[in-house]
Amino acid sequence: MSPPRAGLLWDQPQVLSRFIEDCGVTCELVTPQLVATPFFRGSFTTLVVPTGFGNREYSRLLPALRASSGRIRRFVEGGGSLIVFGAAAERPDAYDWLPFPLTYHHQYGEQQVTFNDTGRWSTLFEGYDHDHLECDGWFPTYEGTALASAHGNAVMVEATIGCGTILVTTIHEYPSKEILATFCSREATLF
Repeated sequence: MSPPRAGLLWDQPQVLSRFIEDCGVTCELVTPQLVATPFFRGSFTTLVVPTGFGNREYSRLLPALRASSGRIRRFVEGGGSLIVFGAAAERPDAYDWLPFPLTYHHQYGEQQVTFNDTGRWSTLFEGYDHDHLECDGWFPTYEGTALASAHGNAVMVEATIGCGTILVTTIHEYPSKEILATFCSREATLF
């Protein structure tokens, strides 16, 4: 098995890449230009889309994600993992590039988050006070399983596509290092 390798999809280097590397996972920045380039081939266990990808003030990633939606689907179907954080913009269609239906309502604030699942992802935000987690919205409609909610609204959804897993969350915190390392521990898949 090759060592875990994450692709951080973003415009420029950021602190999250260091956090991922501190989890024992090699992290490579994949810019919007590379995401949308059909000849770019990276081999990753996981792709990470940080908070703010849907907000034009922070990032130009959303058009590249939309242009690469088929490629992202193939990556996940082939066994890759994808973790996507909040869009951070009032764009209900910000997740329309994912291979399953999901709409988004933006509203930033502290939430009391209930984890509906006691399975493998229940400790994703271990170490935080779940009564006071920052979220940047929720998912009014989705396919998949709601793993966490705030006031009855889904704030973390899991979907299995082919052999891979997609986690989408509006929780505005870094995930626990142990769970992130576990999420990134699959065999590398070509992107």
